[in-house]
Amino acid sequence: MIETSFRLSCTINGEPIERRVPPTRRLLDFIREDIGLTGVKPGCEVGRCGACMVLVDGEPMNACLLMAYQCEGRSIVTIEGVSGSGDNEAAKPHPIQRAIVAEGGLQCGYCTPGIVISLAGLLEQTVSPSREQIEEALSGNLCRCTGYEGIIRAVMRVSSHLDPTS
Repeated sequence: MIETSFRLSCTINGEPIERRVPPTRRLLDFIREDIGLTGVKPGCEVGRCGACMVLVDGEPMNACLLMAYQCEGRSIVTIEGVSGSGDNEAAKPHPIQRAIVAEGGLQCGYCTPGIVISLAGLLEQTVSPSREQIEEALSGNLCRCTGYEGIIRAVMRVSSHLDPTS
């Protein structure tokens, strides 16, 4: 008999997950439909817009291009978990989220979760990124509204340790 599902064991936002999933299940659909975390947005469905960006073992990746089985044993962080784990941290926005608001780096907001994920990944690896590094980190995220300057200012604000609410 052909196996029609497999057991996926991973962590999502710090929570262990074990589910049987079909081998054709994309990570995007698994997160949104099976787990119920809808902050991961479907967009272009071909990995060009970044709306579905998640951190996989700390690296920003397009959930629309990953199959769920590829995440076996891995740690996934979505926009819902980007602020950290623990009851107190979960309610507190990530510094990049506060800075994007303070710098006017969002308009319609559809792309914002993916952008936040990409920038959170960058800031985990590079405390004070250069403009070139910020632009490279954003190269997988398409925003049709903002023009990116507010987003770039937000990263500069966070990396210079300015209060993102001022």
